[in-house]
Amino acid sequence: MTDATWLSWPWLGHKLETALLTPVRAFRWRYLPLLMVYFAYGALGIITIAESFWIKSALTLTPSELAALSVWLTLPWTIKMVFGELVDAVPILGSQRRAYVLIGGLLVAAGLLTLAGAAGGWLAFAPPADLYRIGSFLSVVGIVLQDVAADAMSTEVVERENPDGSPRNPSDINRELGMVQVLGRLALAFGLVVVSGLGGWLASVFSYETVFLCGLLIPLISMSGALLVDIEPTGSRPIDWRILGGGLAFGTVVLALAATGVSYGQEIVFVFSMAVVSAMLWHVVGDLDRRTQETIFYAAIIIFAFRATPIVGQGYTWFTIDVLGFDEAFQGTLNQIGALLALIGTWLFSGAITGRPIPVVLFWLTLVATVLSLPSLALTLGISQWTEATFGFGARTVAIIDTAAASPFLQLSMIPLLTLCAIYAPEKRRATWFALMGSLMNLALVAAALQTKYLNQAFVVDRGAYENLPMLLTVVMAIGLVVPLAAILLFGKRLAGAQVATDRAQPVPSA
Repeated sequence: MTDATWLSWPWLGHKLETALLTPVRAFRWRYLPLLMVYFAYGALGIITIAESFWIKSALTLTPSELAALSVWLTLPWTIKMVFGELVDAVPILGSQRRAYVLIGGLLVAAGLLTLAGAAGGWLAFAPPADLYRIGSFLSVVGIVLQDVAADAMSTEVVERENPDGSPRNPSDINRELGMVQVLGRLALAFGLVVVSGLGGWLASVFSYETVFLCGLLIPLISMSGALLVDIEPTGSRPIDWRILGGGLAFGTVVLALAATGVSYGQEIVFVFSMAVVSAMLWHVVGDLDRRTQETIFYAAIIIFAFRATPIVGQGYTWFTIDVLGFDEAFQGTLNQIGALLALIGTWLFSGAITGRPIPVVLFWLTLVATVLSLPSLALTLGISQWTEATFGFGARTVAIIDTAAASPFLQLSMIPLLTLCAIYAPEKRRATWFALMGSLMNLALVAAALQTKYLNQAFVVDRGAYENLPMLLTVVMAIGLVVPLAAILLFGKRLAGAQVATDRAQPVPSA
């Protein structure tokens, strides 16, 4: 059977056309500001390779220390409720969206300037490692602030009424809310595609300082989107001091623990954070019916378990540099391939993902992620020497195949959560709602970072010392398989039952 005959099948042509054109048909001009924010978030990847090589060559931080730092850098995401409450209830010069996007962009720019000053040596008020911490923190806070504003906009851009003023069908609203989240993931993936290869080339040709300065173009993208289009909501509400005050108190405690260096400070913060965020989330969902609350609760547990699995850490990246010889340009090539295929995968499969139950989606993503981790483990065991001798290709080809296979699935796991958040976002609390759900899911990343730190302490990997790397990878893969599957088996049926009851009730989304 020829390719032409295969492609002529009517059902296949229809499916392919639907997959390709659905995101295009779903786009509306009013989506542009939030999509530019997500695009800029992805495009910040332009500094990723320069940052990795600079850390390895110029800083003294170990993989365990970097994993510990990532815990602190994740914490601004866990106090998103503070930013969400501000965006919902505290206008700045009359603005509840544009002003926050602009402030966030300025913070990202300040972070990039700090990294450039550290790499170039023209900022010397602190050691380079501390300047790296400061610059990274400023950038993260700016990204979080812009993300909160974009999350709120992602529900506000969906019309709740037909042109004649009659209410839209709830299922149509839910479908559009889901597609807005899809478009946001596509914008982020497109940002990664645009800069991934460029970032590797820049890092191989110019100084790391220059690459960080080039990154200053990225926050201008999100800021220009906020200036071009009217993105303000139609009304505001009074400040909920239980959310804002509690969040500020929580943030103060976190900063105090970070500054004082209390033993097990990160663990204390994690437990405290879980209690605070859970209590605030319960407060926000108090007005929803019991079945909807159950749907959110069981879905959150499953997604939390999926995201709370550890990663290997910087040790594997250093292994590819020192042992496999992956330079900046090739790292850029891998990033470019991964970003492009992630974009294609999100584009083609996102429509199907939004129509599948969350346990089913995450079950298959868990299995696929585990299988696609095997080539990385094989590389640490020296398989590239065997493939070179037997088939004539070495580590770089294996890495390209691995990246090409794994990339399309990385972005898809967030779509079910974002769609769920968009559907049940309460009126005038949309930024706070998204922020709280985001905080809960980012606490899963804190749990993952803590596990990464512990595993890097148990299986020590450092510059030039990679003998423990295969065992570290094996343990990471095992946890990444067992924990999500256990959560799906325990709570998947309960989620399905709650979801069916909720769908039968056909709640009308908030106007």
